[in-house]
Amino acid sequence: MRAAILAGGMASRFDGRPKGLEKVGGERILDRVIQVVQVAIDELPMVIANAEDASSWRDDLTIVRDERTGCGSLGGIYTALTRDDGPVLVVAWDMPFLSSDLLKELVKSWKSYDVYLPASTGPLGLEPLCGVYGPTCIKPIREALDDEDYRTTAFHEHVRVGRISLDQVQQFGDPETIFFNVNVPDDVERADELWRSQHQTAS
Repeated sequence: MRAAILAGGMASRFDGRPKGLEKVGGERILDRVIQVVQVAIDELPMVIANAEDASSWRDDLTIVRDERTGCGSLGGIYTALTRDDGPVLVVAWDMPFLSSDLLKELVKSWKSYDVYLPASTGPLGLEPLCGVYGPTCIKPIREALDDEDYRTTAFHEHVRVGRISLDQVQQFGDPETIFFNVNVPDDVERADELWRSQHQTAS
Protein backbone atom coordinates (compact mmCIF):
# COMPACT_ATOMS: atom_id res chain seq x y z
CA MET A 1 0.00 0.00 0.00
CA ARG A 2 1.33 3.40 -1.01
CA ALA A 3 0.22 6.65 0.51
CA ALA A 4 -0.13 10.20 -0.76
CA ILE A 5 -0.71 13.46 1.05
CA LEU A 6 -2.55 16.04 -1.03
CA ALA A 7 -1.01 19.49 -0.70
CA GLY A 8 -1.57 20.81 -4.18
CA GLY A 9 -4.23 23.47 -3.63
CA MET A 10 -3.75 27.20 -4.03
CA ALA A 11 -5.09 27.87 -0.49
CA SER A 12 -7.07 30.82 -1.81
CA ARG A 13 -9.02 31.00 1.47
CA PHE A 14 -5.73 30.95 3.38
CA ASP A 15 -4.18 34.02 1.75
CA GLY A 16 -2.13 31.72 -0.47
CA ARG A 17 -0.03 30.47 2.45
CA PRO A 18 0.80 26.74 2.69
CA LYS A 19 -1.68 25.80 5.38
CA GLY A 20 -0.10 22.43 6.10
CA LEU A 21 2.95 24.26 7.42
CA GLU A 22 0.91 25.96 10.13
CA LYS A 23 1.45 24.63 13.65
CA VAL A 24 -1.13 22.96 15.87
CA GLY A 25 0.02 22.08 19.37
CA GLY A 26 3.48 23.31 18.46
CA GLU A 27 3.87 20.92 15.52
CA ARG A 28 3.32 21.51 11.82
CA ILE A 29 0.15 19.93 10.48
CA LEU A 30 2.13 18.32 7.65
CA ASP A 31 4.45 16.58 10.13
CA ARG A 32 1.45 15.38 12.13
CA VAL A 33 -0.17 13.88 9.03
CA ILE A 34 3.06 12.23 7.89
CA GLN A 35 3.52 10.62 11.29
CA VAL A 36 -0.03 9.23 11.34
CA VAL A 37 0.32 7.81 7.84
CA GLN A 38 3.67 6.22 8.63
CA VAL A 39 2.17 4.49 11.66
CA ALA A 40 -0.62 3.15 9.44
CA ILE A 41 1.42 1.79 6.53
CA ASP A 42 5.04 1.82 7.78
CA GLU A 43 6.13 3.85 4.79
CA LEU A 44 6.86 7.51 4.10
CA PRO A 45 4.06 8.98 1.96
CA MET A 46 4.64 11.00 -1.18
CA VAL A 47 3.32 14.54 -1.18
CA ILE A 48 1.33 15.83 -4.14
CA ALA A 49 2.21 19.52 -4.28
CA ASN A 50 2.67 22.23 -6.86
CA ALA A 51 4.32 24.89 -4.68
CA GLU A 52 7.72 25.93 -5.99
CA ASP A 53 9.31 25.56 -2.55
CA ALA A 54 7.68 22.22 -1.71
CA SER A 55 11.02 20.39 -1.78
CA SER A 56 12.17 22.54 1.14
CA TRP A 57 9.35 21.45 3.46
CA ARG A 58 11.22 18.32 4.56
CA ASP A 59 14.42 16.72 3.34
CA ASP A 60 12.96 13.22 3.26
CA LEU A 61 9.88 13.93 1.15
CA THR A 62 9.15 12.78 -2.38
CA ILE A 63 7.31 15.70 -3.97
CA VAL A 64 5.12 14.93 -6.98
CA ARG A 65 3.55 17.67 -9.07
CA ASP A 66 0.02 17.27 -10.37
CA GLU A 67 -0.31 15.46 -13.68
CA ARG A 68 -3.12 17.87 -14.53
CA THR A 69 -3.08 21.20 -12.75
CA GLY A 70 -6.14 23.20 -11.82
CA CYS A 71 -8.27 20.12 -11.18
CA GLY A 72 -8.56 20.40 -7.41
CA SER A 73 -8.33 17.45 -5.05
CA LEU A 74 -9.64 15.05 -7.69
CA GLY A 75 -6.61 15.91 -9.80
CA GLY A 76 -4.40 15.11 -6.82
CA ILE A 77 -6.05 11.73 -6.35
CA TYR A 78 -5.53 11.02 -10.05
CA THR A 79 -1.85 11.97 -9.80
CA ALA A 80 -1.37 9.70 -6.78
CA LEU A 81 -2.94 6.76 -8.60
CA THR A 82 -0.98 7.19 -11.82
CA ARG A 83 2.34 7.64 -10.05
CA ASP A 84 2.76 3.88 -9.62
CA ASP A 85 0.86 0.60 -9.66
CA GLY A 86 -1.58 -0.57 -7.03
CA PRO A 87 -3.85 1.11 -4.49
CA VAL A 88 -3.03 4.30 -2.64
CA LEU A 89 -4.11 5.67 0.71
CA VAL A 90 -4.95 9.34 0.14
CA VAL A 91 -5.21 11.97 2.88
CA ALA A 92 -5.34 15.76 2.92
CA TRP A 93 -2.49 17.71 4.47
CA ASP A 94 -4.76 20.05 6.43
CA MET A 95 -6.26 17.48 8.85
CA PRO A 96 -4.27 17.67 12.10
CA PHE A 97 -6.35 15.10 14.00
CA LEU A 98 -6.37 12.11 11.66
CA SER A 99 -6.41 8.73 13.40
CA SER A 100 -3.74 6.18 12.52
CA ASP A 101 -6.08 3.41 13.70
CA LEU A 102 -8.76 4.59 11.28
CA LEU A 103 -6.21 4.62 8.46
CA LYS A 104 -5.15 1.09 9.39
CA GLU A 105 -8.78 -0.01 9.17
CA LEU A 106 -9.13 1.55 5.71
CA VAL A 107 -5.99 -0.20 4.49
CA LYS A 108 -7.06 -3.54 5.97
CA SER A 109 -10.63 -3.58 4.66
CA TRP A 110 -10.62 -1.88 1.26
CA LYS A 111 -10.06 -4.89 -1.02
CA SER A 112 -13.69 -5.62 -1.95
CA TYR A 113 -14.06 -2.11 -3.39
CA ASP A 114 -12.52 0.33 -5.86
CA VAL A 115 -12.84 3.19 -3.36
CA TYR A 116 -13.05 2.76 0.40
CA LEU A 117 -13.93 5.78 2.52
CA PRO A 118 -15.05 6.58 6.05
CA ALA A 119 -18.52 7.93 6.67
CA SER A 120 -18.60 11.46 8.06
CA THR A 121 -21.03 14.03 9.42
CA GLY A 122 -20.21 16.39 6.53
CA PRO A 123 -22.50 17.27 3.63
CA LEU A 124 -21.29 14.35 1.48
CA GLY A 125 -21.86 11.81 4.22
CA LEU A 126 -18.35 10.51 3.69
CA GLU A 127 -14.80 11.86 3.67
CA PRO A 128 -13.20 11.53 0.21
CA LEU A 129 -9.87 12.99 1.34
CA CYS A 130 -9.20 10.14 3.75
CA GLY A 131 -9.51 6.86 1.91
CA VAL A 132 -8.08 4.11 -0.24
CA TYR A 133 -8.32 4.35 -4.03
CA GLY A 134 -7.66 1.39 -6.28
CA PRO A 135 -6.20 1.50 -9.81
CA THR A 136 -9.63 0.80 -11.36
CA CYS A 137 -10.46 4.42 -10.46
CA ILE A 138 -7.94 5.85 -12.92
CA LYS A 139 -10.10 5.66 -16.05
CA PRO A 140 -13.34 7.05 -14.56
CA ILE A 141 -11.43 9.82 -12.79
CA ARG A 142 -9.69 10.74 -16.04
CA GLU A 143 -13.04 10.88 -17.78
CA ALA A 144 -14.42 13.15 -15.06
CA LEU A 145 -11.40 15.45 -15.41
CA ASP A 146 -11.86 15.49 -19.19
CA ASP A 147 -15.45 16.62 -18.56
CA GLU A 148 -14.15 19.31 -16.16
CA ASP A 149 -16.13 17.75 -13.33
CA TYR A 150 -13.74 18.20 -10.42
CA ARG A 151 -15.98 16.98 -7.61
CA THR A 152 -14.17 14.41 -5.51
CA THR A 153 -17.15 12.10 -5.94
CA ALA A 154 -17.66 12.78 -9.67
CA PHE A 155 -16.69 9.23 -10.70
CA HIS A 156 -18.35 7.28 -7.90
CA GLU A 157 -21.26 6.04 -9.99
CA HIS A 158 -18.77 4.14 -12.18
CA VAL A 159 -16.91 2.29 -9.41
CA ARG A 160 -17.62 0.17 -6.33
CA VAL A 161 -17.64 2.50 -3.34
CA GLY A 162 -17.39 1.03 0.14
CA ARG A 163 -17.45 2.86 3.41
CA ILE A 164 -16.71 2.46 7.07
CA SER A 165 -19.96 3.24 8.82
CA LEU A 166 -20.28 6.27 11.06
CA ASP A 167 -20.69 3.98 14.06
CA GLN A 168 -17.39 2.31 13.18
CA VAL A 169 -15.64 5.64 12.64
CA GLN A 170 -16.79 6.74 16.09
CA GLN A 171 -14.80 3.88 17.57
CA PHE A 172 -11.69 5.81 16.56
CA GLY A 173 -12.86 9.18 17.89
CA ASP A 174 -15.27 12.00 17.17
CA PRO A 175 -15.67 12.16 13.36
CA GLU A 176 -15.92 15.96 13.46
CA THR A 177 -12.53 16.08 15.17
CA ILE A 178 -10.86 13.40 13.09
CA PHE A 179 -11.86 15.13 9.84
CA PHE A 180 -11.42 18.70 11.08
CA ASN A 181 -9.59 20.53 8.32
CA VAL A 182 -7.85 23.88 8.26
CA ASN A 183 -9.37 25.97 5.47
CA VAL A 184 -9.13 29.56 6.74
CA PRO A 185 -6.67 31.26 9.13
CA ASP A 186 -9.14 31.19 12.02
CA ASP A 187 -9.23 27.40 11.77
CA VAL A 188 -5.64 27.21 13.03
CA GLU A 189 -6.66 28.85 16.30
CA ARG A 190 -9.69 26.57 16.55
CA ALA A 191 -7.49 23.53 15.96
CA ASP A 192 -5.03 24.70 18.59
CA GLU A 193 -7.85 25.12 21.10
CA LEU A 194 -9.12 21.65 20.26
CA TRP A 195 -5.64 20.20 20.70
CA ARG A 196 -5.30 21.87 24.11
CA SER A 197 -8.69 20.61 25.26
CA GLN A 198 -7.77 17.07 24.22
CA HIS A 199 -4.51 17.16 26.15
CA GLN A 200 -6.07 18.74 29.21
CA THR A 201 -8.62 15.93 29.22
CA ALA A 202 -5.91 13.32 28.77
CA SER A 203 -3.84 14.73 31.65
